Amino acid sequence: MARRTPKRTRRKGFGAAGFFLMVLLLGLCAAGAAYWLVLTPYGPGNQTLVEIAPGSSTVRIGRELARAGIIRSQYAFDLARFWKRGTLKAGTYRFDHPAPALEVYDRLRRGDVYTILVTVPEGATVFDIGDRLQQAGFGARQAFVDVAAQEVSLIADLDPAAKTLEGYLFPDTYRFAPKAALPEIAAAMVRRFRNEAALLGLNVNVRRTVTLASLVEKETALDGERPMVASVFENRLQKNMPLMTDPAVIYGLELQNQWRGTLYESDLKRDTPYNTYLHPGLPPGPVANPGAKSLRAAMAPAQTDYLYFVAAGNNPQGRSLFAATIEEHNRNVAGYRHAMKQAGAR
Repeated sequence: MARRTPKRTRRKGFGAAGFFLMVLLLGLCAAGAAYWLVLTPYGPGNQTLVEIAPGSSTVRIGRELARAGIIRSQYAFDLARFWKRGTLKAGTYRFDHPAPALEVYDRLRRGDVYTILVTVPEGATVFDIGDRLQQAGFGARQAFVDVAAQEVSLIADLDPAAKTLEGYLFPDTYRFAPKAALPEIAAAMVRRFRNEAALLGLNVNVRRTVTLASLVEKETALDGERPMVASVFENRLQKNMPLMTDPAVIYGLELQNQWRGTLYESDLKRDTPYNTYLHPGLPPGPVANPGAKSLRAAMAPAQTDYLYFVAAGNNPQGRSLFAATIEEHNRNVAGYRHAMKQAGAR
């Protein structure tokens, strides 16, 4: 009797299970790699600036970021893009600490560009602005003063006689890209002036108004006094009296590199076009960059009979003293000197 060989039983499903297990393991490895690339921090410990040019593709941006050491690799950026999508914005970006690629991508999508803040206070001159720009790293002080003279075409329609942008560089806090050129910076300040002038309705006698406003700006920082200071200047102009305002004298000295930081009696006799002790009328042009409140005061001075004042900045009592007659003014000056002595005694 022939002996029958038993059939071997095949284990069903082992190959399919192994395949799926392998796929699962590969998926876990890929997910872990993606997590490591995209979500774990990477990058510089010190400040690094990266310039993203307009029109750059995502691939190019990822390559530049990887080359600069901001992300681990271009693939990390590709994964972030797959996750986040969105349009990336050009500009200068500042990185100073390790961050996940996803965070880096999100910053470019938001346009979180790096800018340098420059504050131009009311009453600043082109020399003052040049100092601030130099401190911020935008170039030498004199370079900006030169640009202010070279770019007068920016205000040719407002002030055809202007020899500089003085008066038209509106006081404000600005944000500039680190590589912003000085002409670009000056143009931004002029645009800001134009916007403010439009809001104020300043479209006639612009040069005269800005010049008068610059004197008001330099003489008082008190809002309530600005229209009264403007009225003093207007009243003196109508009577053909010299304005006798120190800020104009100082500006003339600055233009000639003769300003010594303190105004001396001899400076009042130095003949410059801006010496309003020697020359009647307004100075040849603005002596500073006025803000909106001084512009408004110059456009609508108070109706007074004042011809004299002791400026608030020189008065320990913190306010200007106005007078219609020289006798009253002399009393105010005497009171001012007494207050100065009392302040010094304390």
